[in-house]
Amino acid sequence: MHEPATLLWLLVQQRQWRYRDFVTAFERAATQAGAPGLTVSEAQFRRWTSGRVKTLPGPDMCRALEQLFDVDAAALFGPPPASSAPVSGAPTAYNLEGDIAMTARDAADEAGAAAAQSVSDTTVDQLRDDALSLARSYGAMSAFDAFRRAKALRSEAEHQRGLTQVPAQQQELLIVAGQACALLSTAAFDLGALDDAARLARSAALYGEMARFDPLRAYATGSLAICAYFTGRPSEAVRQARTALSYAGLGDTARRRLLSIEARAHGHLGDLERATRALVASTQQDSGERDELHDDVGGEFAFTEERLLMSNGTTALLVGDGAGAEATVQRALDLIASRPPARQSASVRGKASADLAAAQVLRGDLDAAAVTLETVWAIPAEQRVAGLLERTGTLRRALTGPVFQGAPKAITLGEQIEEFGRLSAPRQWGTGGRLLAIEP
Repeated sequence: MHEPATLLWLLVQQRQWRYRDFVTAFERAATQAGAPGLTVSEAQFRRWTSGRVKTLPGPDMCRALEQLFDVDAAALFGPPPASSAPVSGAPTAYNLEGDIAMTARDAADEAGAAAAQSVSDTTVDQLRDDALSLARSYGAMSAFDAFRRAKALRSEAEHQRGLTQVPAQQQELLIVAGQACALLSTAAFDLGALDDAARLARSAALYGEMARFDPLRAYATGSLAICAYFTGRPSEAVRQARTALSYAGLGDTARRRLLSIEARAHGHLGDLERATRALVASTQQDSGERDELHDDVGGEFAFTEERLLMSNGTTALLVGDGAGAEATVQRALDLIASRPPARQSASVRGKASADLAAAQVLRGDLDAAAVTLETVWAIPAEQRVAGLLERTGTLRRALTGPVFQGAPKAITLGEQIEEFGRLSAPRQWGTGGRLLAIEP
């Protein structure tokens, strides 16, 4: 014999009420008790009747229940009376046949509701395609436009996720929302909002965890590492990069990106040995393994060879290897120039050019640096993002060193760098925050 969990459960069973019967009676009782508009969700109804309630509901809820059953609320959520004494307003006999009938009706109702609680596979496919399109077109748009599109995509994915109870659709929509959140983090970073970029990256990592999709967790955790060393926490950046590398299911592209991030974090720490080791490892990821995010979606989630070269050139500069940096970023620029125009990243070209100019300044060749920087000046204002401004800011500080004191060319280049930053996206949108604080 099934033992009723609570007196409330017993009373509902004896009336053979399904959820919709209960909520109709409850709303009527709530109005009579002076709480019009009060209602109960189906999930709440299930908790109340299951015996899982640890504390009483709010006062209005209790009054409505007492009005409905003419029984004290505390008694309703306790066990049924052991005696056979009648409960006010309820028969004493437990109606097993009625319980079976009600259970059968509930099962049929809930199965039908579950079938109705799904969305079209076409809708899910479209959102997945939207995420892919945004990732692949990210480099050709302004960070502001990318942020707006990613925000709308995440919102729509979450809306559709709220309409479905199909596990496969839930997972797909979690992944889409997570990809959108990762792109929101990248856009926020490009706009100089570093704290918010980190917050969004953590959200993207959480989406990846909920969806059991480790490539997304790895990408987002790598983004957290980038935010860490840009905000003066290189040891934290190393930790985040190594955490990301520990995730399963990553392809060569993902590992190249993360090792490059780790190398730059070591560079910020001034650790030449570990930076060099990570740099070498980043160029030796050739197992042929792929993953569904960095390779199959690609775009902003990819890490092309020119991006690897650009990032490793920056690390070489950080550890004082000017010759190595110059050779590496020149290879990146040559590779970009060999791509079809549609695949040439203005952002990567600008960052690599800024690093090339920094290497040229390091060896004292201001004329060569001035020529190189012509490529940087050509970057549209809306694409002058945080990573590029950080590089030009570093170059500006190098130009103020004692060796260039009073040099007309150094003064001119410094003024051009300041004007370049003044017209940048973070300056224009007022999102620079901590980034602008480290500029000259």
